[in-house]
Amino acid sequence: MAVMRRGSNVALTREIPGLTGIVFGINWDAGSESLLSDNLVVAAILCDAAGKAVSDEHFVFFNQLSSPDLSVTQLEEALGDDEEQIEVNFAAVPAEISRIAVVLYINEGTARRRALGQLKQCGIRVLNLADNSELVRSENLAQALSAETGISLGEVYRHNGGWKFKVVGGGYTKGIEGIAADYGVTL
Repeated sequence: MAVMRRGSNVALTREIPGLTGIVFGINWDAGSESLLSDNLVVAAILCDAAGKAVSDEHFVFFNQLSSPDLSVTQLEEALGDDEEQIEVNFAAVPAEISRIAVVLYINEGTARRRALGQLKQCGIRVLNLADNSELVRSENLAQALSAETGISLGEVYRHNGGWKFKVVGGGYTKGIEGIAADYGVTL
C-alpha cells in the first residue's frame, strides 16, 4: 500500500494489468463533531474531456446512487473502515467520460457554521474491485483544511488507453456551490 501526497498520481492499469475496476473508499474522523460528520456528503462526478459533468445525471450521490450507464455506483453501505464507498467498473464507463472526480462537502454547512478544518482526518483510498485489496491511499488531507466546506479528494482519469488515479485535495470555501460551478453541475 502506497501513501500518496496531494498532486501525485499513479497509472493504475499499467501497474496492475487486468484491473477491471476500483472502489473509492472515503474516510474521515470528525471527533466529537457529530453534527459535522452527519452532514458530510460524498459524490462522484463523471466528466468529459473539458472537466465538466456530462449532465446533471452524472452527479452520483445519496439521492442518485448510480450514473445512467451504471458504471459508477455509490454503495448504500460501506465496508471496512470507510465511511462511504463508490464502485467504478472501467469497462462500463462510456467513451465520452474522461475523468471521474470524487468530492466531499458539508450539506447545509455554512448555515451550521461548520468547516472541513474541524476534521481530524480525511482521506481517499483506492481498492481493487475484484478482491477489495487496497492499492493506494491519500495522505491525511484534513491537515491542510481550515474554512473550506467542500474538497475534491481525488480522481481517476483516462491516460494512454488506461486509467490513472490522482490525489487532488483542493478545497472549496463555497462548498457544493463552488464544486458545482467548477464541474458544471446544476443545483
